[in-house]
Amino acid sequence: MGAVEGTRASLTLRCARVLNGEGGQSAEPAWVTIADGTIIATGTGDAPPGARDLGDALLAPGFLDLQVNGSGPVDFARASAADVVGAVDALVARGTTGMLLTICTAPLGDYASILANAAQVRARRPGAVLGVHLEGPFLGGAPGAHPAELVRAVDLDFLRAVLDGFGDLVRLVTLAPEADPALAATRLLAARGVVVALGHSTVDLTGALAAADAGARMVTHLFNGMGPMHHREPGLAGAALDDERLVPSLIADFVHVHPVMVRLALRARPDAVLVTDAVAVTSDIVERGGGAYLPDGTLAGSVLTMERALQNVASTAVPGAAAVRHATANPARVLGLSDRGRVAPGARADLVALDPETLAVRSVWVADAPG
Repeated sequence: MGAVEGTRASLTLRCARVLNGEGGQSAEPAWVTIADGTIIATGTGDAPPGARDLGDALLAPGFLDLQVNGSGPVDFARASAADVVGAVDALVARGTTGMLLTICTAPLGDYASILANAAQVRARRPGAVLGVHLEGPFLGGAPGAHPAELVRAVDLDFLRAVLDGFGDLVRLVTLAPEADPALAATRLLAARGVVVALGHSTVDLTGALAAADAGARMVTHLFNGMGPMHHREPGLAGAALDDERLVPSLIADFVHVHPVMVRLALRARPDAVLVTDAVAVTSDIVERGGGAYLPDGTLAGSVLTMERALQNVASTAVPGAAAVRHATANPARVLGLSDRGRVAPGARADLVALDPETLAVRSVWVADAPG
């Protein structure tokens, strides 16, 4: 776990190499100058006077996690705002400098209080909390660990009320096309600037492409919560691997997806997004063998961190700079965040120093570290 430092004061960091977030890396040595929470200059060779020497470290953008349900014992849908803030701070210290608090399927009447709590958390940590990802309840034929009795068809009035009441808090919604007759919810959300992800669905290829035509732009946790990919029936997974409009996310804990499939997916989709789908370990969730399970054995999520996901991807022979792209620039692009996920002048100064051998996080810098 890295130490977290603010970047409002002027600072130059000298390192072995800069991983720019877009899959490239600098010559060595390299340096980055920061002021007022923004990167103002980068370069190679001799650093400006007074630079802080990070030795052999690699300097990269902070990680962005678009699907994290909880951390440690803290469930983001149930815990107090104070407890969620504490969990967010702990994730930042592990290098995840931006995240979407992810809320799984719940009764419709519970969402107002859950979202109000999330809004309080974002108000206290506006740099780290990018908003909310609603994963459900409008899911389909592959609900996984979502309570089947709460999964339902879309309610457009409910969605309008959420969007009207919580402004730009809701950034991403996972739904199933079969739960969205005529794709009305997909069109509504896309028109309101919300990223629509297809997931927990047994939709076929034709249905997935129709959803993309209606404005869907992601596929949630590729291979998980969807029908199998067959060579004559590609399904949702095939759409995610082939259609450039549908950016897949991937849980690289090697429990949800085999390492070979992780490597194949990332080769096919260099724009894919790593997510943790991490859940709180509570009395309802059992941690076993690197995964998180319901008592009946259903895989309920992960205990992954973005740091570990990056390390796992690199272990499949994906170059480190390319692995970093899946955790930084790619998720930033999905959310339309031009100031995140890259190391370049004008970008937000959220940075991590990584060990060059293990990619472990050594230190973290953020534009608005809590006082």
